[in-house]
Amino acid sequence: MTTFPGAKLRIGLLGTGPWAERTHAPALAAHQGVEFSGVWGRRPEAAQALAARCGTRAFEDADALFAASDAVALALPPDVQAPLAARAAAAGCHVILDKPVATSVPTARELAGAVTAAGVASVVFCTLRFAEPTARWIEEQTAAGGWFLGEAHWLGSLFAAGSASAYAASPWRREKGGLWDVGPHVLSVYLPILGDVTSVTCAAGPADTRHLILRHTSGASSTATLTLSAPPEAAEAALSLYGERGRVTMPRWDGALDAFGGAVDALLDAVRSGEPHPCDVRFGARLTEILAEAETASV
Repeated sequence: MTTFPGAKLRIGLLGTGPWAERTHAPALAAHQGVEFSGVWGRRPEAAQALAARCGTRAFEDADALFAASDAVALALPPDVQAPLAARAAAAGCHVILDKPVATSVPTARELAGAVTAAGVASVVFCTLRFAEPTARWIEEQTAAGGWFLGEAHWLGSLFAAGSASAYAASPWRREKGGLWDVGPHVLSVYLPILGDVTSVTCAAGPADTRHLILRHTSGASSTATLTLSAPPEAAEAALSLYGERGRVTMPRWDGALDAFGGAVDALLDAVRSGEPHPCDVRFGARLTEILAEAETASV
């Protein structure tokens, strides 16, 4: 893995949609430990506007942004993200990836191989792994052990009648639903605490709802109900663990902006230490493998 001796890492941004505009760009502009080196997007006019608001420059060519950066953050649909991230890694850029890293297993594995072969650091922005309250809670429960069952539900109302969410127009979310959009969040908590998934059962519910039953290497089992179509009154994200200490419930977290700053910190640590982060591209590829198995197994 390459390291970076300088005081500040130059990080560029690929993407100009709501996620990039509301989370990635402001977090990069505010982070004291990095230089926000520029923005590239599939819509040049949007890249220009976002760059102007954040005091950086827009690039019309992604490879030019790679050349001007030590790392890039990607806020793009997963199957647009993957080939661009591989190109960035080949150009020597460390990468902060969005989840899921891809929606096909071969693509995810190819991306993981490309990033690993390039010797660059990677972080997958699974929000709960980087938001301070939840990240600390995950570490505590992993250390405690002794878990018997996990129970989670992530009931989003993105596709509910009357939704005004900017993310509701996302084609890939419409196609893949809650399993692929919020499923990575739940798995990113379960895997470090309960161990890797050894079997998956998936049943369909209303609209895009999916009910998962998972077995883990620790011997524990877990469940997850995932949807983007819940009524707004029922929207909630919660996860509980049951074991030798009784029941513990994951704390709430305050949005994604500070969490993305935590992901940037994690990338900086990985670059400077040379130690891979646990939530890296290989972990992201494993999430894709599990979600693809669930999708195939859905009844």
